[in-house]
Amino acid sequence: MNVPEWHVPYVTSGEIHDLLAWDWDAIPALPPLRLVEDGAPAIQQTHCRLCWDERALYVRFDCEDRDIWSTWINHDDPIYDEEAVEFFVSPGGETPTQYYEFEINPNAVVFDALIDNPTTQRRDLHADLAWDCQGLRVCVERDDPNQRWVAIMAIPWAQIAPNQDLPRVWRANFYRIERPRDSTPEFSSWSPTYATPIDFHRPEVFGRLVLRKH
Repeated sequence: MNVPEWHVPYVTSGEIHDLLAWDWDAIPALPPLRLVEDGAPAIQQTHCRLCWDERALYVRFDCEDRDIWSTWINHDDPIYDEEAVEFFVSPGGETPTQYYEFEINPNAVVFDALIDNPTTQRRDLHADLAWDCQGLRVCVERDDPNQRWVAIMAIPWAQIAPNQDLPRVWRANFYRIERPRDSTPEFSSWSPTYATPIDFHRPEVFGRLVLRKH
């Protein structure tokens, strides 16, 4: 299957201590997200960036949002039922049967889970919510007057590539759940799943991330 590929730049400044203040402008943005069901451009766009160093993978979502809202406030709440950004990732270049799921809502609530998806079909999927990404750092900034919010996460390699040399190729997808309270929700992604009903858990369409050192 032809899936998108993105080369992830290496940052040499060491660990990014302030996730918001760091100069993200030098990091190129992925192509605009597309609607999951048909691949059309999303109306309220999400601009994704990512980079890496020896400690972590850094992922940023910049969300256009004319109606920013969320009610969930606790870790692992079902934030996917409201508004959230999501990142699914797995080491290696093959279609994964196990992968990590990270979600953030505008309240900076995190949902993280280890997904076992042996047949790549939702009916056989198991989400281990007891798994927590130790050392995960998250930052959210809301700007309601300008109709935007930003979510950034720093994912330690030790948590998603334990007991192995750091793979240079990963399978991953970026998602956005946008639910304006006065109109139809949008579900968008980097690599659309083209699934009806809406389904993000289609690892065969995950794109490829290539960690670039130079």
